[in-house]
Amino acid sequence: MTGPGDGTIPPLTRSALDGLGRLLIAEESIPSVLQRVVDLVKASMPPGAEASITVLRDEQATTAAFTGELASQLDEMQHAPGYGPCLDAALGGHVIEILDGATDGRWPDYLPTFLELGARSSLAVPVPAAQLVAGLNVYAPAPDAFTADDRRMLVEFAGYAGAVLTNMDALQDARDLAADLRKAMESRAVIEQSKGILMERFTVTEDQAFRLLVQVSMHTNRKVRDLAEHLVVTGELDG
Repeated sequence: MTGPGDGTIPPLTRSALDGLGRLLIAEESIPSVLQRVVDLVKASMPPGAEASITVLRDEQATTAAFTGELASQLDEMQHAPGYGPCLDAALGGHVIEILDGATDGRWPDYLPTFLELGARSSLAVPVPAAQLVAGLNVYAPAPDAFTADDRRMLVEFAGYAGAVLTNMDALQDARDLAADLRKAMESRAVIEQSKGILMERFTVTEDQAFRLLVQVSMHTNRKVRDLAEHLVVTGELDG
């Protein structure tokens, strides 16, 4: 799996991106993929940096994965008020950088905690996933910690993460559809078996057997499928 500008990506970062691209999606959960992403990001960023992923679903923000308490706490500080660099990057779709929290004038309610917890600079980039809003964040203990290569690499990591998450969402949708179809087929099969039992037992037509199931369902307030399964297993039609 390759991305734009591969020729200028340092070997360590190329190895990390290739590792992300080789994820066996069918064997991974979304939390495990997100944790892998932030672990790879941390390994590729300046020493002491911590990484996290913020995910927004139904207007609720959560820190889905993080590499250390610094990243977790600084993410959580933004969730209650609903704004801050990582949320602004995720929702606005653009890169946000704090060069030095001691001199940055934005987010006055957030930056004192940012400094108190030991951060001086940060990068936040949007994750381009199809079915969710997310941001990939890095916090560093030194001011002006990130180079132009770091910024470009983090954007590339976010692109890979977005592709993996989009593929996983599509895979989950396919699994859900298959499960629904399988359940529907199982329900139909057991109902057909129960109709056959009633047709033989009461010498009725197929339509009459089904209407009998429906009538008992209404009388007992039980699902037709549950009644049918009980009849097939026990030979009894409740009610």
